[in-house]
Amino acid sequence: MSSRSSTVSMSSTEQTTGRRRRGRQARPGLVAGLAVSALVLAACGGTTGEEDTSSSSSGDDDTISVFGAFATPLEEPWDGAIHAALTSVADDGEIEYQHVDDLGTADEMERALRDIIATEDPDIIIGDAFAAEEAVREVAAEFPDTAFAFGSGGTEQAPNFSVFDNWLQDPAYLSGMLAGGLTKTGTIGVVGAMPIPEVNRIVNAFTAGAQETNPSATVTVSFINSFFDPATAKQAAEAAVAGGADVLFAERDGVIAAAEEKGLPVFGMMVDQQEQAPEHVVSSLVWDMRPTIEAVVAAVADGSYEASNLAEYSFMKNGGSSLAPINTGTAFPIPAELIAAVEERQAAIMDGSFETPVNEDEPAGSTTVGE
Repeated sequence: MSSRSSTVSMSSTEQTTGRRRRGRQARPGLVAGLAVSALVLAACGGTTGEEDTSSSSSGDDDTISVFGAFATPLEEPWDGAIHAALTSVADDGEIEYQHVDDLGTADEMERALRDIIATEDPDIIIGDAFAAEEAVREVAAEFPDTAFAFGSGGTEQAPNFSVFDNWLQDPAYLSGMLAGGLTKTGTIGVVGAMPIPEVNRIVNAFTAGAQETNPSATVTVSFINSFFDPATAKQAAEAAVAGGADVLFAERDGVIAAAEEKGLPVFGMMVDQQEQAPEHVVSSLVWDMRPTIEAVVAAVADGSYEASNLAEYSFMKNGGSSLAPINTGTAFPIPAELIAAVEERQAAIMDGSFETPVNEDEPAGSTTVGE
């Protein structure tokens, strides 16, 4: 996976490649195509989206159609956050939405994308390309009249392939401040996916925040070499605790279960995960994809869509990320002065007087477990 550029490039120049008009009619053979689609998508281990009618509009010809194509099961918080935002926009009647998930290989993703375009002809396809970068970009190049917006390790690709990522350095920093103020042993354990730029910057921001409130704190970082392996993540968290960590950051799913079993504070990721362990989840880094989705939909609707880097829509100051409400009902006290310090720092982020450092280098001393 290539390193992503931190430069944000936005443009409203009119697209000249014949952007599809709103209100087009369904193509002949769609019903027959849906049967083929169901077989292909089922073979990919995902869903056709037909059961998601509650999140789709009534079929108004002027409604933008969006299809989600996700590499992991939606239980994985990264893709789950995108799906939740798309569902929310659909529930408000702004788009028609269907999805397929668990497209775990490049071949599965490519087959599904081609089938989606052949049978559904959506205006927009949104998903993640991290496990299938080359394949997704190839399909996008072949269908320039379809807007692609994908989580990606690379830059945008003209004319129609936009990129985004979870720029969560701001809530990561604030969570780190809380962790630094809560640790009694001085050791905090982080379990992440793998040492790639988009994960590194979150872990490094969390570490920087922890060291603001506790300059002597040690942050141990273990990578599980997978985006979704809860069992390995839990084992890595248990190893961190055995090494002295008494606060955990669940950059990957599986860590919260370990924290609850050990009775320790833990921080969630992507969505507010308090309900997973109500007495132990202090807060979560929340990614809100809605601003990104609405920007893409608006550009497609008015004919101005073109390939761009959508990073800025995930920044806290733009409403694309946040710190979940601090949980004051935990099994351990959270000092009021610590909460006040975090709130003050958050206000500085929002008004621009503080900019969270973006460091995409592999965290010093990190280790990798798993295959």
